Amino acid sequence: MLKTRRLPRLMVLRWAIPTLLKSGAWAAMVYAAYVHGGLLWLRVPFLPIATVGTAVAFYVGFKNNSAYDRFWEGRKIWGGVVNASRTWANAVMSYIEPDDDSEDARAMRKELIYRHIAWINAVRLQLRRTSRFFDNPHPTTRKRLERHKDAMRNDWDRELSGFLAPDEMTTMSAYANTATQLLVAQGKRLASLLTNKRMDLFHQIAMMDVIEELYALQGKAERIKHTPFPRQYAEFSRIFTRLFVVVLPFGMLDIFAEHVDQALSLHSMLMVVPMLVANAVVTWVFVTMEGIGDSSEDPFERSMNDVPMNALCRTIEIDLREMLGETDLPAAEPVHDRILY
Repeated sequence: MLKTRRLPRLMVLRWAIPTLLKSGAWAAMVYAAYVHGGLLWLRVPFLPIATVGTAVAFYVGFKNNSAYDRFWEGRKIWGGVVNASRTWANAVMSYIEPDDDSEDARAMRKELIYRHIAWINAVRLQLRRTSRFFDNPHPTTRKRLERHKDAMRNDWDRELSGFLAPDEMTTMSAYANTATQLLVAQGKRLASLLTNKRMDLFHQIAMMDVIEELYALQGKAERIKHTPFPRQYAEFSRIFTRLFVVVLPFGMLDIFAEHVDQALSLHSMLMVVPMLVANAVVTWVFVTMEGIGDSSEDPFERSMNDVPMNALCRTIEIDLREMLGETDLPAAEPVHDRILY
């Protein structure tokens, strides 16, 4: 997640310059073919192209709204994880022999809270197990990923081993869905506490309700992860945008060509400048709008536009370990080049 209020100018220019140069070169070729090549049929009335542009803008807007809904739902899911995690830890501290300060009671409370911290990290790692940024990264993305590899924190053993006993770590890592099995282990532990009369039935039911909520939140996140943005919307948005920017220079001729003649005059050569600028700006606007939706459709990746799951997991860990009375806490997740992962 980008933390700055405004996009850095260099970042905007880095995205914009390739599009501006390509669109300007294409418009220059069309202009040269019309003015100096005598291909008068290249001049197309601007009205139908403008109509297509309006339709494309509505279509891209629909795609962007849908993509943003996926991101915002993902963020709400993780907001729910934060709240449910605090509820779980509070229940552990309040219901699991709260008046007993013995080493055994403290160990029991720590086990339940640490297993929950392992669960949130397992959910995060599972959601990032596959990634379009890592499976086939763009050269620019590859450089950023290499520069921020420490921020990715995607090492399964390192992320979970500090919160689970070695034998449990081995057992849980063998499952296809470790996060699900961690909640199963939590439920079994509550059952054993009830059997041993270390908590009462009403408290067990209340804590099982929290586990049910955690399952629901995990399932919602998995639904977004495993249900790609409908490709018919994503692909046709890209196709329509590219088609529009390809035919745009032909419509621009209808506006600018009436001010030039087919002679190699200075006036004719100078008129190419406003046409190139207008074509490049319109093209950049449409390509950028289409790209915004494309970058928002998968909220659980590791890009600067996604849900900052690393930071949220670290926030939960700090809160829960403070409830245990621990003071040797990790630092909050740092921002890397204005990006919070």
